[in-house]
Amino acid sequence: MEEPKRKIKKSSNSKTILVSIVLIAILIYVFFTIYFLVKQPTDIFTIEKGNLYQEETDIGYVIRDEQVVQGENYKNGMMQIKSEGEKAAKDENIFRYYSSNEENLKNKIEDLDNKIQEVMINDTSLFSSDMKLLENQIDEKVEDINQITDVAKLIEYKKEINNLVTKKAQIAGNLSPKGSYLNQLIEERKGYESELNSGAEYVKAPRSGIVSYKVDGLEEVLKPSNFSSLSKEYLESLNLKTGKIVATSEESGKIINNFECYIATVSSSEEAKKAQVGQKVNIRLSNNIEIPAEITNLMKENENEIVIILKIEEQIAELINYRKITFNLIWWNAEGLKVPNQAIIKIDDLDYVVRNRAGYLSKILVKIKKQGEKYSIIDSYQTDELTAMGWTSNDIVQYKKITLYDEILLNPDLSQVE
Repeated sequence: MEEPKRKIKKSSNSKTILVSIVLIAILIYVFFTIYFLVKQPTDIFTIEKGNLYQEETDIGYVIRDEQVVQGENYKNGMMQIKSEGEKAAKDENIFRYYSSNEENLKNKIEDLDNKIQEVMINDTSLFSSDMKLLENQIDEKVEDINQITDVAKLIEYKKEINNLVTKKAQIAGNLSPKGSYLNQLIEERKGYESELNSGAEYVKAPRSGIVSYKVDGLEEVLKPSNFSSLSKEYLESLNLKTGKIVATSEESGKIINNFECYIATVSSSEEAKKAQVGQKVNIRLSNNIEIPAEITNLMKENENEIVIILKIEEQIAELINYRKITFNLIWWNAEGLKVPNQAIIKIDDLDYVVRNRAGYLSKILVKIKKQGEKYSIIDSYQTDELTAMGWTSNDIVQYKKITLYDEILLNPDLSQVE
């Protein structure tokens, strides 16, 4: 009776082993299936259009062609005629200094204006078409002045209103029985106004350009004629704070060349070491606007650093407030078929990608237009380029080109390629 039991037990063990083997096989199959499903998307890359650029963040010193203007009475305080950032023509008044007795004279003129106005209001005998016309003009100017925010225009309107009021008073003086008293007030006012104007010093623009009152004392230091003397040590010795707004002067102003300005920077990048005078680049300012620039000067600081002078012709007014800034220097940018560098293989100094079409793998010769750290912009070679490379007509006819939405392999195994 014991022998059949052994057979049953032996058969049961065999089934258990068989089931275990099947289960292990299934698990291995499932594991590898999942592995390849997960792995495949990272092994295949679909080509799309994209942008690629090489840029760096640098510290820049703003250099301008500018001329400081200051009069003799700079201690008296000044009044802006041209606003900050406004353009001025040569010999145009840009600001004036107050006269030494200006506040007192203004108070006297204001008192006389009140007296003149009181006389004209109380004299009911006054009527004239000229008077009515002047009153209408005064009302229009007063209404317009409430809508004006520009300092220069406000000053101009105020002056026009004062002239109209004076004319009205003069007519009233001729018509009114109280004319002698009114004329006396008018003449007294003229005297104070003449004294006020003669005591004020007007400062004119020595040339055309942008008016600014951001004077920092570096106008004669950081200027285009001093490029050759600039160095990293010298720029750092200025002890300027990055992004700090230059304070407005109460004693002087300046005229800035509104056509161009410069940015000096020190770079140790590989692109900087390969840079050339005349090279076109782009810069991106803090306002996120990207503008073209040109390298005008290169001074080797040491084995690793280069002083670069960049000329810009846009956003000049945007930089008036600053002397030291942070900006992005964009060495180059390219647009086209963008692929990961790990999809590119080099054979005999030529670059290839491996294309996958329905499982059929082909090695495709490509031209690298620009290459960054992780990606490249590629294109196909043109016929004339292939001919220059020594290709025959038959080779050129058979040349396979890479196109948009092609699938290529990452880290391709060349043993599997035709």
